[in-house]
Amino acid sequence: MDLSVIIPIYNEEANIGLLYNRLKGVLDGLPVESYEMVFINDGSRDASLALIKGLAVTDSNVRYIDFSRNFGHQVAVTAGLDACVGNAIVIIDADLQDPPELIGDLYAKHKEGYQVVYAQRRSRQGESFFKKFTAKMFYRILARITSVNIPVDTGDFRLIDRVIVNILKEMPEQQKYLRGQIAWIGFNQIAVEYDRDERNAGETGYTFKKMVRLALDGLTGFSNFPLRFATLAGFFVSGIAFLLIIYALISFFFFTKTTQPGWTSMMISVLFIGGIQLIGIGIIGEYIGRISSNVRNRPLYIVKDTNISSRL
Repeated sequence: MDLSVIIPIYNEEANIGLLYNRLKGVLDGLPVESYEMVFINDGSRDASLALIKGLAVTDSNVRYIDFSRNFGHQVAVTAGLDACVGNAIVIIDADLQDPPELIGDLYAKHKEGYQVVYAQRRSRQGESFFKKFTAKMFYRILARITSVNIPVDTGDFRLIDRVIVNILKEMPEQQKYLRGQIAWIGFNQIAVEYDRDERNAGETGYTFKKMVRLALDGLTGFSNFPLRFATLAGFFVSGIAFLLIIYALISFFFFTKTTQPGWTSMMISVLFIGGIQLIGIGIIGEYIGRISSNVRNRPLYIVKDTNISSRL
């Protein structure tokens, strides 16, 4: 098969019909002999699954995977990568913020010999200043503290070659950060710029909590800087604590009238011991949590229903 399109779905009943029509119009116009659209229902609570099954009845190019519960966006994309069979694979969200019409440009670059063609945002419509600012800062900080060149202002909307998918299948991390994994793999990569539209309908499934979780997965999965930061912060706090210890001792011996009994010992113990520990414990715990999740080796997702069971 020439091309697979992976679409993770979470409560997108208001967008599925229009998304399908636009995708089909684009894919029918591409110079490909065969293609498939793989919808992954990530525990939707609305009519998304029923709509997808209806499309599968009338269009043999439509495949679907239905999870037993919500496993998260990155896991849903991973399931699509596991099931698809295209020589080229496009990942796109269902909210129509990323225009399906750009797939033609991505595919043209792929035919020029690029294994990864990622869509890079020039602008983002319909999003708050806070979200734009935090996203911009996160991508730039991540680019500076990791040894992997993760492109800034990019999401998961991209085209990847079959060789990339085969390598991704050999990377069994439980906490997926696919854009980082794809950048780590390497090969020939290029950007295609576009202007991101606002969401067509419905509400985003990416809450602030989920965005923070994804950011932590990106930081801990591709950088040891947080651990190094804990060490540096420990030295820094120790330096400040040492100066304050000297101040506390001077106050105790030379300004006894202005100090309270027990103040010196309390300041020394709290600043020296508590300051270092509190900085490092949380960061180290995050890494230990990731190790624990991978050691348990539970299935990344559970499929409840699908029309492509032979591939999973």
